[in-house]
Amino acid sequence: MLKRVYVHNYKCLVNFELRLGEVNLLLGPNGSGKTALLDVVYAVRQLLLGEAKVTEASCFPSGALTMWQHDQVQVVEIDAVVGDDNFRYRLEIEHNRFVKRSARIRLERLSAGDTALFSFDDGNVQLYRDDGSKGPLYTSDSNESALARVLPSSSNQRLSAFVSHMRSVIVTSVCPPLIGAESHQEDSVLDRHASNFVNWYRQALQFNPSAAGEHLKALKPILDGFVDLSLQQSGLDSRALMFEVRHGTGDGFKYWLRFNQLSEGQKAVVILYALLHFRSAGDSLVLLLDEPDNYVGLAEIQPWLDELSLLCGDTQSQAVLCSHHPELIDYLGPADGVMLRRVAASATIPVPISECNVGQSLKLSEQVARGWLDES
Repeated sequence: MLKRVYVHNYKCLVNFELRLGEVNLLLGPNGSGKTALLDVVYAVRQLLLGEAKVTEASCFPSGALTMWQHDQVQVVEIDAVVGDDNFRYRLEIEHNRFVKRSARIRLERLSAGDTALFSFDDGNVQLYRDDGSKGPLYTSDSNESALARVLPSSSNQRLSAFVSHMRSVIVTSVCPPLIGAESHQEDSVLDRHASNFVNWYRQALQFNPSAAGEHLKALKPILDGFVDLSLQQSGLDSRALMFEVRHGTGDGFKYWLRFNQLSEGQKAVVILYALLHFRSAGDSLVLLLDEPDNYVGLAEIQPWLDELSLLCGDTQSQAVLCSHHPELIDYLGPADGVMLRRVAASATIPVPISECNVGQSLKLSEQVARGWLDES
């Protein structure tokens, strides 16, 4: 579970710190930094997966530097609880604003409490054992995460647990128009807009086949006529995600649709519920989701929110949602909302709704829409 995120010099996030609970709803107008925060966590996850260089568009390109800052160093800190350990991960990226795609990781550190587990400083890696004693010392490429390259062993189980946890974090914004029906491979990680959902679903079924029944059970009351969801062979190595529908009542005529033949809202509902049921890190889920209410109606999003809230209360699961939707604001905002706001186009300030002046005569969503929460 992520407990704290600190970001400096990334878009509108300057000396920005946000503490997180089990369920978190980020509110605020467009441009207030909600998506930027998710982008930072996504970028860290991509680095720790070992699949991206620091300057790539999905990580920390120079264009993401805060425009009004002269400092050329971006800083990210993430505090996370994994098992019995309280981890702190720190990343410092040094840019050259005048040279395109010129940046390097200046510092990367991981500790658990007062125990150092890993340090990368100006090209040199110092590994530590689980008890904090020094291990190997070597050099590494400053264009990518050196931590991602550490091989798991019996002496660094705490380090490996943190990396595994961060790799399992899901950061996405479901964009159904980008999602087709064909899968030519299995993907362990859902991308930023869930465009590889069918590949992800294909692997999720392999690793957690028992979750399929609960997923289908959850969909049936929500999607009219829904019968089944199935990956069917469509080529030598390819599979097509198929959606079975019953026409009429009782034993009415049944037929199959390819996943891309569904409406955008139907696809979104299938994906939202799949995120809850196919969990890659045991029984826990860390989900950062941008605008989950896009493409779906109240009757579809409300039971999903109920299930999400129960999941986060019963397990070590966590959700960070960004939304403008009145129903989400009124449902989650009073207890779990954080208002992100900017004054005169400057840096973002996070203010918990509990610290705002919230009037009792209007719903929270109406007060947010009217800008009545500016004073705290």
